[in-house]
Amino acid sequence: MRVVKTLKIAGALIVAALVVILAYAATRPDAFRVERSLLIQAAPERIFPLVNDFHQWGKWSPYEKLDPAMQRKFGGADRGKGATYAWEGNDQAGKGRMEIIESQAASRIAIDLQFIEPFAARNLAEFSFRPEAGGTRVSWAMQGSNPYIAKVMQVFMDFDHMIGRDFEAGLAALKQIAEQ
Repeated sequence: MRVVKTLKIAGALIVAALVVILAYAATRPDAFRVERSLLIQAAPERIFPLVNDFHQWGKWSPYEKLDPAMQRKFGGADRGKGATYAWEGNDQAGKGRMEIIESQAASRIAIDLQFIEPFAARNLAEFSFRPEAGGTRVSWAMQGSNPYIAKVMQVFMDFDHMIGRDFEAGLAALKQIAEQ
């Protein structure tokens, strides 16, 4: 009898914890934005081409290192608005596609970012290049909708920290190349 009662209490506690987690997740925002920036000691005209041309991303993007055997396909314009980049790789790299939808010389780039695998999502990635004393403030941001399943996952994972760490690594690599 005592074991049955203990199991009932444990089961009730587990159900209560799940209800609290699911209720808390429902209160999370319906959209997300992750952004990082870094001062690079170079003119915007030197940095901008490294982002505006998907062929250059292999030099600095942390995502390019996730799978050395990743398959890449470039299309559309060579660079700037209309340039496309599709990839298919291992479980870490996944599968997806990007298209530059806005390219304002040496100031802003907007990218339609579509993830296909391991999960489907469509986000907007943005790069801005702002002249500042000592160089250029480069910002890398991503924003999109936050579906309920993502809200539940974010109860256990810090999405801003995970993606932000990648953006910081990419900006640091971009800095190293641009300042050479």
